[in-house]
Amino acid sequence: MQNAAQLIARTTLQGFDKHYRIFLEITRGARQRFEQCDWPQDSQSAKKRITLYTQRVDEAISELKQQFDLEQFDEALWKEVKIEYVHLLYQHKQPELAETFFNSVFTTLFHRRNYNNDNIFVRPTLSTEYMDDERPTYIGLYPTRDGLTRTVRKILQLHQLSLPYEDLNRDVRRIVCCIKKEILPKLKFRIHFQIRILTCIFFRNKAGYIIGMGVNGDEIIPFALPLLNNEKGAIYVDALIHEWDDITNLFSFARSYFMVDTQTPNAVVEFLLRMLPAKSKADIYTSIGLQKQGKTEFYRNFLHHLRHSSDQLEIAPGIKGMVMTVFNLPSYPYVFKVINDRFAPPKKTTRERVKEKYLIIKMHDRVGRMADTLEYSYAAFPLDRISKELMDEFKDKIPSSMEIEDNMLIIRHLYIERRLEPLNLYLANPNIQDLEAVTLDYAQSIKDMAAANIFAGDLLLKNFGVTRHGRVIFYDYDEIEFMTDMNFRHIPEAMTEEQEMSSEPWYPIGDHDVFPEEFLQFMTGNLQLRKLIVAHASELFNADYWKSVQQDIHDHRYHDVFPYSTKIRFKNIYALTENCE
Repeated sequence: MQNAAQLIARTTLQGFDKHYRIFLEITRGARQRFEQCDWPQDSQSAKKRITLYTQRVDEAISELKQQFDLEQFDEALWKEVKIEYVHLLYQHKQPELAETFFNSVFTTLFHRRNYNNDNIFVRPTLSTEYMDDERPTYIGLYPTRDGLTRTVRKILQLHQLSLPYEDLNRDVRRIVCCIKKEILPKLKFRIHFQIRILTCIFFRNKAGYIIGMGVNGDEIIPFALPLLNNEKGAIYVDALIHEWDDITNLFSFARSYFMVDTQTPNAVVEFLLRMLPAKSKADIYTSIGLQKQGKTEFYRNFLHHLRHSSDQLEIAPGIKGMVMTVFNLPSYPYVFKVINDRFAPPKKTTRERVKEKYLIIKMHDRVGRMADTLEYSYAAFPLDRISKELMDEFKDKIPSSMEIEDNMLIIRHLYIERRLEPLNLYLANPNIQDLEAVTLDYAQSIKDMAAANIFAGDLLLKNFGVTRHGRVIFYDYDEIEFMTDMNFRHIPEAMTEEQEMSSEPWYPIGDHDVFPEEFLQFMTGNLQLRKLIVAHASELFNADYWKSVQQDIHDHRYHDVFPYSTKIRFKNIYALTENCE
């Protein structure tokens, strides 16, 4: 007869297995949604998949509480539970995810004083190295043996979508031409050159991506082939993505999660880490929709970094916000954000409303313009790593969100984001070389968000940041609204001299009324930047433009927002000729 520890372990694992089974059911549906151009359902499925995890954790806890008395923590029992759980994970296909699920159940049930490696998986227990499914995670192809054209054709036919190619021969020819022109000349030498292709397609938004890499000795050449649906019953290859900026942007923290059908996610992650060595495990797990595992990997990495660094947590550079207290560890590429206890006028929001806004962005298509966040409860920081200035800030701004326990500061709720250089500081640098490009990308980011049904609300430069690749990302969400909820208006023409000279609006303004003609004065006081924005994006200041975007959203006309440069799209490269010479 099974003892209590075995039953608790088995019940918990059954909860995880149910979670991942449903997760894969939703994920596998992405292929059909892509083939049928069912973009509204694709958006709903992405949101549904994000909410699954908490539901299954709650279910598992409810079932455990029905079977066992868990009111008091029994240290001996839970040590045994963990051992039994590890035994159950032998030959499991997702052991790292199952360990994280166990952590979620335990930390929901018991006090944080019990969060240590004796009771939970602070460190992973089982090796996931060389794990693979019955169907190999990737296959190797050999263009030096089979010929480049034949190899490319194999790649495009590998995944067997139900739709035919619009023109398979044309797509093969374009890809081969691009490889010969753009990739092969850069190789130092060619020894046993091969191409490795992941056997699962990465679906997201209106595209499916074939992901692979060229291996040439110790050289790795990552690439992706985006497949688009022409919405007439056929698919086509839109580009060959191989430049570093485009590849990393494809897996950006500012984009929605991919739908990737795999029984062995760690094998996919290991492949991608070799392709993208600048990315972390946390980045990759999160990018394929396993954001809870991303949080686990981030936490482990942060603990490791703390043990091997000595700098102090301090107030983050930039203009302080009225809603969040933001701090960072200079040696670590992330910022930590805590909601303030009070909001100074003119802010009229609430803590719950701010949390709701951040949840909206988590669930929404971020179109490469809105930073993803990791949300943590009861995060602990060593007191001796907190600067005096930061501690004073905490005591002033977030006293209800903090407590001190032994030698640790506990923050009850916080968000973590990738650290970006605030746009206002970036553009203030007198030595900036790409001022025009970054300014125009700022304007484009506002348009991209609008097309995704997000109105940024506060367009000040300080609410945007710049990545190391020069891309502008929005990261301050307390004033976001859905585009469809806004009322974009022209400023009424003054009828009298008194109205014209009035320092206050003489016309009624509703809570959701917006006057785009006023945007420029809120964006920046820099005349050079203003001239650039007006010259290249004047539509931003016209209410009719915003109304047209709203109409597209209402009519379910989804704008194409490409996660790669439009210059590399085959339709632009071969606009006039198919000549590859």
